Amino acid sequence: MLLDSIPISDNITLRDLYEIYPNFTIDVKLEQKILLEHDVILFQHPFYWYSCPPLMKQWIDFVLEDGWAYGKNGNSLNGKKWIQTITTGGSENAYKEDGFHKHRIEDFLLPFRRTAELCKMDYQSPFLVQGTFQLKEGDFQKESLRYRNFILSLLEAKHG
Repeated sequence: MLLDSIPISDNITLRDLYEIYPNFTIDVKLEQKILLEHDVILFQHPFYWYSCPPLMKQWIDFVLEDGWAYGKNGNSLNGKKWIQTITTGGSENAYKEDGFHKHRIEDFLLPFRRTAELCKMDYQSPFLVQGTFQLKEGDFQKESLRYRNFILSLLEAKHG
């Protein structure tokens, strides 16, 4: 749904980790090279058990190396934007202090926020599509258009 909404642009590099690394063998140097070529890093993923899918977690663990992304001399990502596009099966109301999950979604995203801050990145509020289990076709189309417009606004902000 959302992947099809991403505009085709020379300024966007789409990396489907499960397609590229089906055996979970990540090319760390290639991924770091690609990160250096972009000012906005947008992680698009479903919200699995209050986190990201396992390959994304492994990617973070391997690619954001000490001495490269953080730590002594780890300035490679300094100032780049970190944005997550997250889909949840649960509704927006489920992610409230008095909701089913007893916490706001932002609370669950603290490890990502801290990772971005550790890497001297500019953590941005996530783009959320919530309640996907209840969405009808028309709702999916509206969310796809909203996502496309979000991506276009990022491109406009970068290139004026």
